[in-house]
Amino acid sequence: MTQVAQMTSFQSGSRRLEGYMARPEGDEPFPGIVIIHEIFGLNENMKDISRRFAAQGYDALAVDLFAGRNRAICMVRLMGGLLLNPLHNSGIHDLKAALTFLSEQPGVDASRLGAVGYCMGGSFVIAWACTDDRLKVIAPYYAGNPRPLKAVARLCPVVGSYPDKDFTTSAGRKLDVELDRYHVPHDIKIYPGAKHSFFNDTISNYDEAAAQDSWARVLAFFEERLGAKESGNRL
Repeated sequence: MTQVAQMTSFQSGSRRLEGYMARPEGDEPFPGIVIIHEIFGLNENMKDISRRFAAQGYDALAVDLFAGRNRAICMVRLMGGLLLNPLHNSGIHDLKAALTFLSEQPGVDASRLGAVGYCMGGSFVIAWACTDDRLKVIAPYYAGNPRPLKAVARLCPVVGSYPDKDFTTSAGRKLDVELDRYHVPHDIKIYPGAKHSFFNDTISNYDEAAAQDSWARVLAFFEERLGAKESGNRL
């Protein structure tokens, strides 16, 4: 599927944030996805994931939560927000602004919106979805859970992917139990032998088998709920 990709920017309160937008060519309304980076920021890996989603028929916005600021300082601020005020912090405020921006783009169907996040981004996507009913589906990768955990009762459908023997593994198992408890549709899978950041094909922890399987699961789960027109499961 032919696509257009470029850097963009949008307002979040008094800040101007940046992102990387990839979209299919065509006039029909497409579902939209926000992509939230791990601690490495908005790098080429996140941009490539955005293009991969666009190839599947999604308008994909990879946000830069570190935009215009020192990354180390941003990390402290964002992680502190997740720990001290998991459901209401500056990171979630920025993500809501990103979703508003995405939903207002020509060619985006604002009734079909989702998000995917990796590590820090995965933790944010779970907490954010507990507070924003515009999201219809999310895909956290190796993520932590918000506190209180009962907040996940408000989640939209979740397709989550976690490595075995990782500091996030127990969080994935707990999330699976809680989503069962609250009857939230979900698909949580833990990959034996995989390591943290196994989906990132630019680092040594990349696990091809786990990455391929999780990608196929995410696409199928999102397709069922957002209805994008797939053009192949390219890795």
